[in-house]
Amino acid sequence: MTFQSFKTSLLGAAALSMLLATAAQAHVSVEPAEAPAGSSAKVALRIGHGCEGTATHTVTVRIPAGFRGAKPMPKPGWKLSIRKDKLAEPYESHGRKVTEDVVDITWQATAREFWLEDAWYDEFVVRGQLPGQAGLLWWPVQQVCEKGRWDWVEVPKEGASAQGLKAPAARMNLVADPHAGHAH
Repeated sequence: MTFQSFKTSLLGAAALSMLLATAAQAHVSVEPAEAPAGSSAKVALRIGHGCEGTATHTVTVRIPAGFRGAKPMPKPGWKLSIRKDKLAEPYESHGRKVTEDVVDITWQATAREFWLEDAWYDEFVVRGQLPGQAGLLWWPVQQVCEKGRWDWVEVPKEGASAQGLKAPAARMNLVADPHAGHAH
C-alpha cells in the first residue's frame, strides 16, 4: 500500500466516522433535508428510537409557519387527528381564499401491536407547499412513549449551530429554486 492510498483510506474512514456520529445524534430527522423554497413537497419525519428504551405510541408534528395545505399520510393502525387554526395572513389556493390551515397533526397507535418499538424506526409523512423564502425550516415533533416522551422542539438562535441541543427539532434547508422565473 502506498502512502497516498493509505492517506486516502484514512481520510475516507474519518469521513465515515463523522457521518455516523452525526447520524447517531439525529433522533428525529426530516427527508428531504433540502428542498426548493415554494415547491410542493412530501415531507417524511423519521423517528429513530423510543423513550427510555420503550415503544412510541403517539407522534405529533407542529406544522412550521408558512407550510401551506398540510395533508398527512394515514398509517395502518394509527388514528389521525388534525388541528387547524385561523391564519394571520390568508392566502389563495386554487381560486379560493384560505383563512385557516393545519397547525398540528397527530398519529396515535390504535392498539399495542402498532406501537413503534425502540429498536425500530418509522416515518410520519405530510405533504403540502413549502414557504417561498429560502432558509432553514424547523419541524417540531412530540414523541410520546410507554415511558416518557421527547419534545423535539429546540431551535438554535439565528446563525448558531444546533450542535449541543439535547432535543433539536428536525431541520430542512429551503434553497432558492434555480428554475424560478423561467417559463417552460
